[in-house]
Amino acid sequence: MQELTHYIGGEHVKGTSGRFADIFNPATGEVQAKVPLASSDEMSQAVKIASKAQIAWGSVNPQRRARVMMKFVDLLNRDMEKLAEALSREHGKTIPDAKGDVQRGLEVVEYCIGAPQLLKGEYTDSAGPGIDMYSMRQALGVTAGITPFNFPAMIPMWMFAPAIACGNAFILKPSERDPSVPLMLAELIEEAGLPKGILQVVNGDKEAVDAILDNHVIQSIGFVGSTPIAEYIYGRGCSNGKRVQCFGGAKNHMIIMPDADMDQAADALVGAGYGAAGERCMAISVAVPVGDETADRLIEKLIPRIEKLKVGPYTAGDDIDYGPVVTAAAKQNILNLVESGLAQGAELVVDGRNFNLQGYEDGFFVGAHLFDRVTPDMDIYKKEIFGPVLSTVRAASYEEAIGLAMDHEFGNGTAIFTRDGDAARDFAHRINIGMVGINVPIPVPLAYHTFGGWKKSVFGDLNQHGPDAFKFYTRTKTITSRWPSGIKEGGEFNFKAMD
Repeated sequence: MQELTHYIGGEHVKGTSGRFADIFNPATGEVQAKVPLASSDEMSQAVKIASKAQIAWGSVNPQRRARVMMKFVDLLNRDMEKLAEALSREHGKTIPDAKGDVQRGLEVVEYCIGAPQLLKGEYTDSAGPGIDMYSMRQALGVTAGITPFNFPAMIPMWMFAPAIACGNAFILKPSERDPSVPLMLAELIEEAGLPKGILQVVNGDKEAVDAILDNHVIQSIGFVGSTPIAEYIYGRGCSNGKRVQCFGGAKNHMIIMPDADMDQAADALVGAGYGAAGERCMAISVAVPVGDETADRLIEKLIPRIEKLKVGPYTAGDDIDYGPVVTAAAKQNILNLVESGLAQGAELVVDGRNFNLQGYEDGFFVGAHLFDRVTPDMDIYKKEIFGPVLSTVRAASYEEAIGLAMDHEFGNGTAIFTRDGDAARDFAHRINIGMVGINVPIPVPLAYHTFGGWKKSVFGDLNQHGPDAFKFYTRTKTITSRWPSGIKEGGEFNFKAMD
């Protein structure tokens, strides 16, 4: 059985803790590899190497760092098929989804090619008598990221690409469920010219996370995952004097107005609710049709679309709509929440509980589920399911619909489908949620804008990628400068005045 490694100092390094985690094939349920779980001593060693390497990298001019990013983009495109296959093998998502995962990370790397412009400071000439004032952005030193299983290519690149472009070293602690692609990315960026030791990949569990949080050399930490863990990392990291940004859970609502194009809305819901088996923080998990007539028309459109969804392993080809969820525990949690929805009175319109794929009976496949007449007191409404389950909450009015989204504890993403520009504008301005779609179901910003939610979906002041990333991974230093004058009246230079 394959035994994976850490990537430290530009080399694949075997784990020494003696602890390992199983990596499953989600389609078959079989253990396909093992990954070492680092001890705090192993993490400390990686940080020492990164700290030493960062001194020289931080002094490299931004244009040369940008050239590494340019070459990295070329290599990502060259190895797209290889990366996607490795990602699908461990995560379970389809090949098109896996390529999208890599592509959205690649786009942030492309943005980081603009580092020379993004790192420019400000200058004020003659701020006072003979005084000039200017600012500069400087690297933090050693930074770190703790990334989730659901986007093992995209989210690591969202973190380490801007951090490295700013002149930092980066310690990546990827999910132990699908760590192969992060290891491949470390190899590729070094092939692109990154010095050894600047990007370290250290696999692990809570011990490794706590070692990151408590290491005094690490200056900043990024995290994406569940809200309880986000709160833990944010609190402990901040108490240790680190700069921390944490992105937590979501419960994304899509409001469907009576005037919406119902076919467009239904297609959007199917893609946004069931794509990637619902394992994404920007998935639409709550549909909110306004009025019973709108709800009835929407359900009528959704049922045949959902029943036609093709579920299978990534090896079955591009016509598969989604694959298995990542682990048996994830599957059981989803099914438990489905049962809770039934027990609490929701109407299960499309029942995927008995889904069974011949030849893959031990895989972690979950059939598509559609609930109607869900109410805000139900667990399936309050909790992030992270699976192929869509809940329909009927609202009597636009005000009730917008109130549902505004009152929920999470505020990651939301959408409205309507032909009414006034309603759309009002929604965009009033909603207390970080990312808003208007006739767009998954409003993930492009790389040159920033990604981030509100409320309990985020902890920290700055978002991911875009301009915020270059603020997060640098410190601003402001210099006030005055030089003694050596010029006499009449323009003659007085050298003695300079002594």
